[in-house]
Amino acid sequence: MAADPALNPHIHTLYSEHHGWLQGWLRRKLGNAFDAADLAQDTFLRILTAPDHTPEKQCDWQLREPRAYLTVVAKRLLANLYRRRSLEQAYLDALSALPEPLAPSPEQQAIILETLQEIDAMLDGLAPPVRQAFLMAQLEGLGYADIATKLGVSERTVKRYMAEAMARCILLVA
Repeated sequence: MAADPALNPHIHTLYSEHHGWLQGWLRRKLGNAFDAADLAQDTFLRILTAPDHTPEKQCDWQLREPRAYLTVVAKRLLANLYRRRSLEQAYLDALSALPEPLAPSPEQQAIILETLQEIDAMLDGLAPPVRQAFLMAQLEGLGYADIATKLGVSERTVKRYMAEAMARCILLVA
């Protein structure tokens, strides 16, 4: 990941020609110049650190339609931002419903919020059926047989899904 324009001429050109446009597009979407600037930078950082950022590995549409490519990357980051903010708001709403002595300290709140974001990112990395099985078991309290019926798979498959999800949870703790 070099910042030298000579090492990444296509990314340098992409940035210099389209950064202003992307930031304006994001500002209109977000209604906030600060978040738009952050998300524009994150978009280019994501492109720069992607394994396919070399010209040989880029698709034709990425090179022919750079704004479409930037829009796709930025929309994904925007969805992550909205999901993270929604998660934070749900947590804060739950906190506000607690009686004062039960509410965690600001430091505990920050740790819990960070943990929730890590769990959300971990769940996002799971295959959809694995994520569904895990959420049904953990949030709805369903047993493996009920999950198997709802997902239309065998109970053995549900056990495999749960093992995969639990292994990812253990990695968060480690």
